Amino acid sequence: MSKNDINFDKLARESGETAQEWVYRALRFAVMSGQVEPGRALTIRGIADMLKVSAMPVREALRRLTSEGALELKSNRRIMVPDLSPARLAELLELRILLEVHAAERALPYINDACLQALRHLNESQNKAFEIPDREGIIIGNQAFHRTLYLAHPHPVSMPMIERIWLQLGPLHRLALANLEKHYMTDRHVEIMQAIETRNPFGLKAAIEADIRDGAGYLTQTELLERYTRAEAGALPTPGKEYMERLVKN
Repeated sequence: MSKNDINFDKLARESGETAQEWVYRALRFAVMSGQVEPGRALTIRGIADMLKVSAMPVREALRRLTSEGALELKSNRRIMVPDLSPARLAELLELRILLEVHAAERALPYINDACLQALRHLNESQNKAFEIPDREGIIIGNQAFHRTLYLAHPHPVSMPMIERIWLQLGPLHRLALANLEKHYMTDRHVEIMQAIETRNPFGLKAAIEADIRDGAGYLTQTELLERYTRAEAGALPTPGKEYMERLVKN
């Protein structure tokens, strides 16, 4: 495993954070931000070298991520990023839609002006990440936007379940970004904010579902999954400034 495989620049170790918590958070970030592709083997030694820690916290982090469905322990004791069949991917996407539509609808009465302003700021930050382009920034920005919306509810009990789905879908984010220009033609985040401003629960639910389907729903096609081999993953393109300009115009 090369030290350049995973970019931890956006995830500094926090003051007082134990090595165990740091390694878990760092690996969770790597999976959720699409930096490890399906079918990839992870080694304790390789991760320990990247993060400059001992094997023990890495072993515990891998165990936790395996229990959350983000990684898979094979019969030969190898830790792998699971491959996703079209059927499993379709199930995960439908479950994501159900959970996030529910979370958005429940959060709507609690979204105040400060929260809406935070959503606008996060959307602008994600747009800037597209212009660079910054792959991890795009993915992180999208998750931050949705997380901020759902956490407006004082009892966001669905959030851990939503993040578990994000973890399992994370390895496919590179493929989603590479095909975004063909499928994501309307800025659904703008529609989400408009629905919030007008207190329109039906419009909000429709925009959330469209955001997920336009962004990743097409990935259930078998031929697209077959394209996503380990050899191709690193070279997949990322939409840039021209894409954002067209999206804003639409």
